[in-house]
Amino acid sequence: MLEQNAPDPVRPSPSDPFADLGKLRLSQDFAATLGVKKLLTTVPVRKPSGQEFIRVHPGETYRLPTTVLELKDEREMYLVARELWGELPGELKPVALYTTVNRQGVVFLWPVRLPSEDGRIDEWNRSALEAAERAAQRWVRVKANMSLGAYEIFEATGNLPEPKWPDCDFKTLLETAFKVRYIDSVDHPVIRRLRGEA
Repeated sequence: MLEQNAPDPVRPSPSDPFADLGKLRLSQDFAATLGVKKLLTTVPVRKPSGQEFIRVHPGETYRLPTTVLELKDEREMYLVARELWGELPGELKPVALYTTVNRQGVVFLWPVRLPSEDGRIDEWNRSALEAAERAAQRWVRVKANMSLGAYEIFEATGNLPEPKWPDCDFKTLLETAFKVRYIDSVDHPVIRRLRGEA
């Protein structure tokens, strides 16, 4: 028989959830701990800015010598099906598309102009090709120098970690980059506009 004045059994108080903030802090790889995978849905086609360090993928299978159609006013670049190259005389330019990544992990395709059929190339494009080759081995910045008439290449002096490349092949990168900017028909609005048909 219980005594009338017996105290209630002591219940343990809940621990303070804010006592150890480390248990609440988000880690740098929080996406992995949440069981999600980042999808690569956008791959820009652009030159690197003069203030970002970049690396170029060293694998030959992650670059493509091809021709592109650049609409300068719209700042858009189109990949053109090979069978249509003859339909655009004087409009296409030969480039190498390099798979490139910056320090923030943003992957993009860097179009670097290739020499013309006669082998001529200006200093801007010669120095860009040299920068792309150096960036395959080291982190570099590529900055335009108008007085020099070429790009200057700056190598990082720190011991920067190797880049993290996306877990996909070059075909996927190319498809993602040009998914809405691929010309495969003479009826494409860009070709019709260049012909004065639209």
